[in-house]
Amino acid sequence: MAPLQVVGRPEPLLRARDVTLEYRSGSRSVRATQDVSFDVFDGDRFVLLGPSGCGKSSLLKAAGGFLAPASGTFELDGRVVTQPGPERMAVFQEFDQLPPWKTVLQNVMFPLLAARTLGRAEARERALHWIDRVGLARFAHAYPHTLSGGMKQRVAIARALAMQPRVLLMDEPFAALDALTRRTMQEELTKLWDETRFTLLFVTHSIEEALVVGNRILLLSPHPGRVRAELNSHQFDLASGGSAEFQAAAQRIHGLLFDEAAAVPTDERIAL
Repeated sequence: MAPLQVVGRPEPLLRARDVTLEYRSGSRSVRATQDVSFDVFDGDRFVLLGPSGCGKSSLLKAAGGFLAPASGTFELDGRVVTQPGPERMAVFQEFDQLPPWKTVLQNVMFPLLAARTLGRAEARERALHWIDRVGLARFAHAYPHTLSGGMKQRVAIARALAMQPRVLLMDEPFAALDALTRRTMQEELTKLWDETRFTLLFVTHSIEEALVVGNRILLLSPHPGRVRAELNSHQFDLASGGSAEFQAAAQRIHGLLFDEAAAVPTDERIAL
């Protein structure tokens, strides 16, 4: 009789270990985060949520290899992150992240060609596939100045996902959009995730957005950012917004973020 195999929890894909981030401001050092730790598993939609100045965008930059921690580490597949790489693609909130002299197709193809892993024909085919997936097939040969803000963000998402990254990093990508377009983009993002199950690390200061985008949420305290709690939020989606359960969860998160007495142990995951 074969021995029983004990299946444990999988190893995290991306891990933050006691990450402290600092910036130089003139002659002094400003601390952005203090000893932040969390694990992101394959297929997670992991959200960093907190008020302005809590260091959530800095954590995203450090995960991408753009910012070196003062102490602690980010690890991807058990290897310490020391520089940017194509396995971690980022989408930011600025609309000018697309070179204006390149068409939509050329923008999406550019990192594929720069990585030198695909020939031009293969890069074009993959780029067109992802442009179609974000609903912009008719605009493949358009230039960025002819696109709306939401369309530009779709191009940026297509460009990132075309690289087939291990982790997609998104820094408040919909914050500058109007409410209706923001809702549409949230729908598009969750639909893409349902279809392809990529791993997402998403930054927002919106409690409602965190609940509908994420399946796990890390709450960060005000400056410097420290972990207040980690929440499981997989039960919510875009259709949940008007429910009493959703509103109660949003109120609870607000309390956890801003009420010191409501804090829970940082190594405890709780369901809303």
